[in-house]
Amino acid sequence: MNLDNLNDRQREAVINTEGPMLILAGAGSGKTKVLTTKIAYCLEKNLCSKYEILAITFTNKAAKEMKQRVEKALDETVDSMWIGTFHSICSRILRMEIDKIGFEKNFTVYDRADQTSLIKECLKDMGVDSKNIEIKNELNTISRLKNAGATEKNVDKEDFEISLSPFTIELFQKYEHKLKRYNSLDFDDLIVKTNLLFDENPDIKEKYSSRFKYVFVDEYQDTNDTQYKLIKNLVYKNDNICCVGDSDQSIYGWRGANIQNIQNFENDFKNAKVILLEQNYRSTQPILDLANTVIKNNSLRKDKNLWTANNEGDLPIYKRMYSDIDEAEQVVQWIEQERYRETPYEEMAILYRTNAQSRLFEERLNRLGIPNRVVGGLKFYDRKEIKDCVSYLRIVENINDNMALNRIINEPKRGIGKTTMDKLLEYSQSRNMSMMQYIKDTELSEFSKATATKLKDFYYLIKSFPKNELDVAELMVHILDKTGYRENLEKAKSREDKTRLENIDEYISSLYEFVQENPDKNLREYLETSSLMTDLDKTDDNTKGVSMMTIHAAKGLEFDVVYFTGLEEGTIPSRIDEDVEEERRLCYVAITRARKKLYITSVQSRRKFNEFQTKVESRFIEEMENKYKDESQNKEMSFRESFNTKIVDDYRAEASAFIAKKKPVANTNNEKYKAGDKVKHKKFGEGVIVGILEKDNGDELTINFDKVGLKKLNASLAPLTKVE
Repeated sequence: MNLDNLNDRQREAVINTEGPMLILAGAGSGKTKVLTTKIAYCLEKNLCSKYEILAITFTNKAAKEMKQRVEKALDETVDSMWIGTFHSICSRILRMEIDKIGFEKNFTVYDRADQTSLIKECLKDMGVDSKNIEIKNELNTISRLKNAGATEKNVDKEDFEISLSPFTIELFQKYEHKLKRYNSLDFDDLIVKTNLLFDENPDIKEKYSSRFKYVFVDEYQDTNDTQYKLIKNLVYKNDNICCVGDSDQSIYGWRGANIQNIQNFENDFKNAKVILLEQNYRSTQPILDLANTVIKNNSLRKDKNLWTANNEGDLPIYKRMYSDIDEAEQVVQWIEQERYRETPYEEMAILYRTNAQSRLFEERLNRLGIPNRVVGGLKFYDRKEIKDCVSYLRIVENINDNMALNRIINEPKRGIGKTTMDKLLEYSQSRNMSMMQYIKDTELSEFSKATATKLKDFYYLIKSFPKNELDVAELMVHILDKTGYRENLEKAKSREDKTRLENIDEYISSLYEFVQENPDKNLREYLETSSLMTDLDKTDDNTKGVSMMTIHAAKGLEFDVVYFTGLEEGTIPSRIDEDVEEERRLCYVAITRARKKLYITSVQSRRKFNEFQTKVESRFIEEMENKYKDESQNKEMSFRESFNTKIVDDYRAEASAFIAKKKPVANTNNEKYKAGDKVKHKKFGEGVIVGILEKDNGDELTINFDKVGLKKLNASLAPLTKVE
C-alpha cells in the first residue's frame, strides 16, 4: 500500500495498529482518509479478515463514504464488512439475537412520528387529553430515562437522577409495554437493548467482543453514555480500538453527547497512544487563524493549533448591520458578487444558529431567482405519500405494527374511520393483542357485519402480498396497484396529488436502486436501512443552489464560501445560561466550514413577532481579536464599546411605524424617505420601507407591502403617500 500521500502524523496513525489509539483530528485534517487507510492497511497486512473489523460512525452517508474509500484503497468490495452507524450496527446484532431478550426478530423501528402517535395512544388509555400535554417534553424524558437504564419494571423503584412525577412513570411504563406488544423499538432502544442483551447474556457479549479484532470509532467526541458503554462492551476482550475525534467540534451536548468520553480516553484505555492531526487541507490560513483565536478561549479541550501550507487567502470579512433585513440583503448581495466571480451557487452556504433565521434569506434568494435549498426543511422521506408507502411495507413485514396500520388502513379510503379504529384498539388491548392479531383471531362480533367484513378484507389483502417472491421495488409496485393507492392519485385533479405521484415514482426509483446495489437484501433489511436514516441522510441532494442550514447540520460539510450570520448575544451564544464552551465550539465549527472565503454578520436589532429587539454583538467577535476586515458602518454599537442607547431609542421609534395605524398624508415625492417609514401605494396598498438605494434619477425604495410582499420602486415616480 502506498502511504506517500500521507503526512508524517497521518502515517504514524496508520502504521501503529496494536493497542488503543486516539487520533485528535482538527477540522479539515484528513481524518476520514486516515481512518479508511488504516482499515485498508490492517487488511493488506493480513492482520485480520474483513469479518474481524468493526467501524462505527454517526450517519449513513459517512458510513457509505467510508466503505467506498476502503474499497478504492483495496480495489475490492467490502460489503461484508461491519461498517455502519451506531444504530445500524446495533440493529444488525439485534436482528440475530433479540429473541434472547423477548422480542421477535422482525421488529419494527419507530421514528419520531411513530413515537408521538404511540404516546397519544398511551395518553388516551390514561384518560388524558393529548392537547394538554407537551408530547415532545415527555418523549425527551423517556429518552433520558432509557439512556439512564430505566425499564418498565424498575422505573418506579430506582433513582435515575431525573425528576419524575407519578404521571411520567405511568406513561413510561405504558409506552414500554406497548412497544413490546407491537414488537417495536424506538431509536434509543437499538443501543439500549443491545447493551441489555450483552448485560443479560455474557456469552453473546464475549462472542462479539472476540469476533472483532479491530474496532474503529469516528466522531468519538459526539458519543453519549450508552454509546460509550456499547464501545466498552465490544472491546472488553481486546484493546485494539482506534477512536478519531476533535474535542473542539463537540457540539451535541444538548442531545447527550459527553465530551468527557474523549477527554478521558487515556484513563479509560491504558497505554493509549494519542496522535495530533493539525495540518489542515481545507481552509486558508487567515480562516484558520480566526478559528484558532476563538477556540483557544475554551478550557475543556486538548490543545492543538490548525495550520496549512496554503498561507494565501483573503481575510474574513465582518459587518455589523442595522437590522436582520439589512443582513439578509447584504448576504444576498455578497452571493451575487461571488457568483459574478464564478463561484458556483452550490459552493456557497448560509449558516445560522436556529432554523428560524432562514426565512429572510430564503425570501430574498427566491425573489431574485437564485437557486437555493434549506437543509433541514421538509425532507423527501418525511412526505406523507412516502411515509404511506413505507408503512405498507412495514405492515407486510411486521403484522403487529399498530402505528403503520393506523396510518394506511384508510389510505386510500375504505370506509374504516377513526371510530372503528378507536374501538379496535380498545378491544385488542383488552385481549393483550395487536390490532391485526385481533382482526385475524376473533369474529369481530363487536362490529357491524359490514365493518367486520372491511377489516377482515384488509387483513387478507395485506397477507396476500408476496413479500418472499418479489424484491422490495416490485413489491411496492404491486402494493400500490392492488390497494388502489396509485389509481386514486391518478384520478385526482389537484396539482398536489400529481406531485405526490411524482414523489412516489421517485421513491420507486430509489427502491430499484437499492435492489441493484443490494441484490441479496430482503424487505426486512431494506426497512432496517430506511428506518435508520438521519436528518442529513434524508436531505434531497438533487436540489442545487445556495445551501442554508444550521451550524449543527453543517458539521462534516465544507464550502468555498460561507456566510456565518447572527453573531449576537442571545443568538450565538444562544442564551447566557447555555454552556458557553459548547456555543464557542459551534462558532469554531461554522468558521472551519469555509475553504476560501468567510463572511460574518451581526445586527443591532432583530424582529421577533411584532417587536424589535436590540442585539448586543456576540462576545465571540471580541475573541476574534480583529483577525478580520471590518466593514461595519455603526461601530459604536459593537460589543467592545459602549452601547449607544440613543441610536437604539431612535430605532425603536422608527420601528413602531410597522404597527402604527395613522392617517395618510399627501406626499409631493420630493420628500426624503427613511427606513421604517410607512407608505401607501395606489395599487399595492400599505407597506413599510425596508431599504433605500440612492440613485441619480431617484432613490430606489425596497418596500414590504402587506398584500403583495417586496417591491422595488422609484421614489420620484411611484404614486406613494406617506403614513404618519
